[in-house]
Amino acid sequence: MEIKNEKEFNEIINSEYALVDFFATWCGPCKMMGPVLESVSSNRDNIKIIKVDVDKFESLARTYGVMSIPTLILFKKGQIVDKKIGFLAEPLLNEWIDNNR
Repeated sequence: MEIKNEKEFNEIINSEYALVDFFATWCGPCKMMGPVLESVSSNRDNIKIIKVDVDKFESLARTYGVMSIPTLILFKKGQIVDKKIGFLAEPLLNEWIDNNR
């Protein structure tokens, strides 16, 4: 689920529908988001979910205007659909994904 390089990131966001979690390993709310994203990922096959460590990929974080973490960005075929900042409980995350199809 965590990207290995920017090429992989670009391939995934250019897919039909993708959710990107910009996070840091030291961030408390980011750690809370992890199990929520795992659960959503295992229950949905209509969206690709990836994690981007902002300490490893500072340029991606800057490119997408990430100022606070966690930042969740929904992409559809490479275009930003919506963005959320902060922790989201699973029901709210699922609702947000569904509302932005």
